[in-house]
Amino acid sequence: MRIGFLFNHDQVHQVAHSLPIAMALARSGLGHDIVIATTNPRLKAAVGRLMRGFGHKIEHVELGLESKTSRWLSGALEHVVPATKILVYRDNLDFFRSLDILVVAEKTSLILKTRYGLEDLKIVHTRHGAGDRAIGFDKASAGFDHVLASGEKIRDRLIKDAGLPPSKVSVVGYPKFDLSRKDDAPFFGNGRPTVLYNPHVSPHLSSWYKAGRQVLDFFLRNDDFNLIFAPHVMLFERPFSVSIDRLRIDRAGRIDPRFLRAPNIHIDLGSLASTDMTYSNAADIYLGDVSSQIYEFLRRPRPCLFLNTHGVHYREDRNYAHWQSGPVIEDAGRLGDALADAMATHDQYLPVQRALFDMSFDLTAEPSADRAARAILALVNAEAEAPQWRAVA
Repeated sequence: MRIGFLFNHDQVHQVAHSLPIAMALARSGLGHDIVIATTNPRLKAAVGRLMRGFGHKIEHVELGLESKTSRWLSGALEHVVPATKILVYRDNLDFFRSLDILVVAEKTSLILKTRYGLEDLKIVHTRHGAGDRAIGFDKASAGFDHVLASGEKIRDRLIKDAGLPPSKVSVVGYPKFDLSRKDDAPFFGNGRPTVLYNPHVSPHLSSWYKAGRQVLDFFLRNDDFNLIFAPHVMLFERPFSVSIDRLRIDRAGRIDPRFLRAPNIHIDLGSLASTDMTYSNAADIYLGDVSSQIYEFLRRPRPCLFLNTHGVHYREDRNYAHWQSGPVIEDAGRLGDALADAMATHDQYLPVQRALFDMSFDLTAEPSADRAARAILALVNAEAEAPQWRAVA
């Protein structure tokens, strides 16, 4: 069997969600061909860094745009929409036909079935996060041959909202945790509490467009806090941000140099550290809106604070369930008092944080990547008799 793992995005935030599974399959020694495909140098470098020292055989191929038409369309449209990401499928159909199973962390790959007719190719969705937003449970999820869920919350919503048959969903934990250390050294080392501000990219959901600079201004004036500003890696990737689930466009703009010079503010708009839990491990307080990174932060419960800059009626809305883990404010002008409140009242939110985490992540003594690899091999076994799974250190 030939099992491919595709990394096809402008940024690297999806790599850690499925790469550990490829590594687990390669370690198993079952004789399947494991292939990693990347579509740009940034992704290739991220894969190389995370696999440094890995001693088992994995083939790596680089996919690009092969036709002049695709290259022209990419050049004309890429600054607004992810044209390259979509066109790469059409230009590499022979590669995708060579696979028996394709493992992906996003939904664009379903175009291989819906547009290009690759019905025999089994596509497995690893997802990339354990958040609450409705778009993570839309009907497109039902197009996959199998979906790997991090916990019962994800499984239940996939079945109820997306319409997946229970047989097509496996709860496997969270392979990204297999790559992450729980305890990182203090990032600033000055003894002051460190806040991670992690706004989303979507214009109709993010706090950045209405209040982001007000947040940075607060920390510029209040150096009794440290700030790590590590937004969604796509927020500043293009000149304009476009909402997928609700058509809206906005622009993130520029970061004023005075924020870059502040000794108590660290700004990272998209390095690998923004995606490998470096900052969520290092921070003392989480400040954000709808990013699924809140659940990674809750691996070690700490104070949380949320910015409701769109006036959302969130209390009975399960798409905002994570806002139960800390105070919610609508006015960034109240940030000072709200941070104090979040720290003072953390004990009352602690049981809720633990419950939300446990519903989102089913973690066992077995590494999540090994559990996910076994689920993928079950698809192999459904077509042909395969050797029994064995994890190899």
